[in-house]
Amino acid sequence: MFRGEIYDVYQWPQKMYDGSIATFEMLKRANTVVVIAIKDGMFVVLSQHQPNLKNEFLDFPGGRADAGELPIVSAKRELLEETGMAFKNWKLVDVRQPALKIEHFVYTFLATDFDSQVGTKHDNGEKIKQSLMTFEEVISKSEGQHRLDLNTDLFKKYGSLKGLVNAPEFTGREIETS
Repeated sequence: MFRGEIYDVYQWPQKMYDGSIATFEMLKRANTVVVIAIKDGMFVVLSQHQPNLKNEFLDFPGGRADAGELPIVSAKRELLEETGMAFKNWKLVDVRQPALKIEHFVYTFLATDFDSQVGTKHDNGEKIKQSLMTFEEVISKSEGQHRLDLNTDLFKKYGSLKGLVNAPEFTGREIETS
């Protein structure tokens, strides 16, 4: 129906239970990645300002996957572009679809065992500053004015830095079909 820079819109006729036909619609966008990187026992957190937003926001490194790119490749590329950091150990800890009417998945990786750092390569529309935060700081920042809200539920689920580091590799979720 429509192809945009970020979203595509699809429509189709759908037969309803009473036999009538209704138009259904769905959005589709490229998958994204989030990297929870741990350096020196602290989390790499970005303070970002985007041209379309009034205020800065806190976030973990990450971004859009390029077409045909594996999520792990996207995660390593985004972390390197935004922070200049490379890590030796990577683990997929979560995959979710944030909205039912949007075909879009967010892959969350845990990066440990810091390897090296080089210069950053920010996109034209990015102003990014990086900092290191403790587990407790991440939790407290997730509740304030500058909410760090991507995947802090993982922090709450695992309860500590050690718990998060020992989180199992994501292997999928059972879904209800009824």
